Amino acid sequence: MRIEASARAHARTGVEMEALVAVSAAALVIYDMCKAIDRGMVVEAVHLVSKTGGKSGTWQRNDDPLNPRASG
Repeated sequence: MRIEASARAHARTGVEMEALVAVSAAALVIYDMCKAIDRGMVVEAVHLVSKTGGKSGTWQRNDDPLNPRASG
């Protein structure tokens, strides 16, 4: 299962943390709903794919482990 989140802010801040927390929380909700079926589920590969703006500018992951079309 792939979970994606995006976040926007008008301030120049590290808003990517909010998106990562959103993905993690959504994964834990799914785990909670499905744990009766399989308690051995694993939440993994939570990572930033891209970011624009802010103090550090634009950043793009080149090795997305969940996207075989991404070049490494």
